[in-house]
Amino acid sequence: MTTKSLGNPFDGDKSLIHAKTCGCPECKPGDSTPSISLDLKPSAGQQAVADEHLDSEAMMDRAIEGAVVRSVFGHNEHSRRAFMKMMGAGTAAAVLGSVFPMEKAKAAVKESLGKLEKTKLNVGFVPITCATPIIMAHPMGFYERYGLDVTVTKTAGWAVARDKSLAGEYDASHMLTPMPLAMTMGAGSTPEPFIMPAVENINGQAIVLHVDHKDKRDPKQWKGFKFGVPFEYSMHNFLLRYYLAENGIDPDKDVQIRVVPPPEMVANLRAGNLDGYLSPDPFNQRAVWEKVGFIHMLTKDIWEGHPCCAFACSKQFATQNPNTYGALLRAIIDATQYSNNPDNRKEISEAIAPKNYLNQPVPVIQQVLTGYYADGLGEVKDVPDRIDFDPFPWHSMGVWILTQMKRWGYIEGDVDYKGIAEQVYLASETGKIMEELGYTAPDKTYKTHTIMGKTFDSDRAEEYARSFDIGRV
Repeated sequence: MTTKSLGNPFDGDKSLIHAKTCGCPECKPGDSTPSISLDLKPSAGQQAVADEHLDSEAMMDRAIEGAVVRSVFGHNEHSRRAFMKMMGAGTAAAVLGSVFPMEKAKAAVKESLGKLEKTKLNVGFVPITCATPIIMAHPMGFYERYGLDVTVTKTAGWAVARDKSLAGEYDASHMLTPMPLAMTMGAGSTPEPFIMPAVENINGQAIVLHVDHKDKRDPKQWKGFKFGVPFEYSMHNFLLRYYLAENGIDPDKDVQIRVVPPPEMVANLRAGNLDGYLSPDPFNQRAVWEKVGFIHMLTKDIWEGHPCCAFACSKQFATQNPNTYGALLRAIIDATQYSNNPDNRKEISEAIAPKNYLNQPVPVIQQVLTGYYADGLGEVKDVPDRIDFDPFPWHSMGVWILTQMKRWGYIEGDVDYKGIAEQVYLASETGKIMEELGYTAPDKTYKTHTIMGKTFDSDRAEEYARSFDIGRV
């Protein structure tokens, strides 16, 4: 377990971000799981002996110091390090201490959060850009800001993420927005109450086709195609099915839809095992980068602002560790809002590119996060909201997902659409924390959504699920 970004913020020789280009000893190539000593400074300007076994109070002290220093320099790591080298740690700490009541800040934060039941947590993630807030919160210090020592664990695919979460190996995890609904209902797994307090990203997916199919842009030409999606209980599966059916293609009869882990999408496309896929990035852009695929359509053009990935945990974890859960959620909301600012996207791209995170070329990630990208058809597109980050888990989005699970036969019988959505998607709680952290939250939890020109009203969910010509209901 490492907490590299929980270093001395007054030390100009120490990186707090550890991006792809970081040259510090901890980030030397060839050591993917380094053992890091933490040189905790018990008071400003005074350095203590390195200690890997920090108690929660010491971690919180360092986290608050780091948060204050980062804020002073606008999260600009280059400026922070240059200033600290010029001034010296002791002088810089004294200057800051003369204008900012550091000890009072520490006391106030500790009082507001309460004593953390656990500080060392294991959070799973699948290496895709949808998980940006969960991943970047590690190298950029958002977990430490709330006194948490989080290991973010790369996970091969969604079935693994689900099973490790159900087994308690992960305290919380990056999930697809349909997953906690399905897990709570026992669809595809044993039933276990899960909660989803935050959406990670909106938009951010695409339909990719093999370069051999550039003359087949009309979906009516896709009969017999083999498509990949990352998981059955995914927005990718439900958006692909919706798109195909709206174009007269039965996704269960006219094409094959296979579950393929995201990191394996490009290789399967190259090998001819797939004709296309609806996948999370960066694997859409990676197909273009490797000249084996092109972007047929961004999913934002199917449903503008659709949810995709989320932060979730078991209800049991949140109930047994309320203070830890609250601190973790605040860290995620903070990181999501930071990711939402386009000005931060290039910095984030470098932070999440290394091997232990996405293991992707920085230019590929930047094309996704900035929306300035090559489409594989000879054009360069400028779509700033190709992917966005908004933590608010709309109940109406949960209801839509449940209608598609019903439509395609993943759940049967009577469905309490709103009851399940409200049990799993903690919109009210998230809204309160957003306001507490200084962000603007919606004043309602339901709204209408437009998918391919058709309006979805969550008050008529069962009627909507049965309204389609193509479906299994």
